[in-house]
Amino acid sequence: QIWRPITATFFFPVGPGTGFLYLVNLYFLYQYSSRLETGAFDGRPADYMFMLLFNWICIVITGLAMDMQLLMIPLIMSVLYVWAQLNRDMIVSFWFGTRFKACYLPWVILGFNYIIGGSVINELIGNLVGHLYFFLMFKYPMDLGGRNFLSTPQFLYRWLPNRRGGVSGFGVPPASMRRAAEDQHGGGRHNWGQGFRLGDQ
Repeated sequence: QIWRPITATFFFPVGPGTGFLYLVNLYFLYQYSSRLETGAFDGRPADYMFMLLFNWICIVITGLAMDMQLLMIPLIMSVLYVWAQLNRDMIVSFWFGTRFKACYLPWVILGFNYIIGGSVINELIGNLVGHLYFFLMFKYPMDLGGRNFLSTPQFLYRWLPNRRGGVSGFGVPPASMRRAAEDQHGGGRHNWGQGFRLGDQ
């Protein structure tokens, strides 16, 4: 039954006790997935698809090891965790007007889902998988100067080529990550000179 990992990712048992949790997770999936697509991964659909595939494969392996039957919440939380780390200093709002830095959002949601659902295993696995991707793709090679263990396969670039332009917003990788990405792709910016402010001459 090779289709099980796919159906387990998209299926969620909606009932009187889980309906609200399902709606909340759908909101998180739409909100933070679209923010990643139009922010840090703007114009790079292949890289975004690779992030989803990497997180999904890690979650499937973890699900097999822990006999998990539903994989939707861990995948959503892994996407949210990556966004929160790429926008860690942004101030976000949560229920009842509480405000805090985005880097704390995955753990606040973990506690919130524990209150309304009674379990944190799915959220915890999603956070750990998201942290694994963020560490291997951004933190370790770009900030710590380590080896780049993750790279988007070329066949994804052929299927989903990079595009210029698009809508941007909702945060971008930190400055150190942007510099490393520009160095890796050969820069591409023209040096227009120093320039002068009006009134200096």
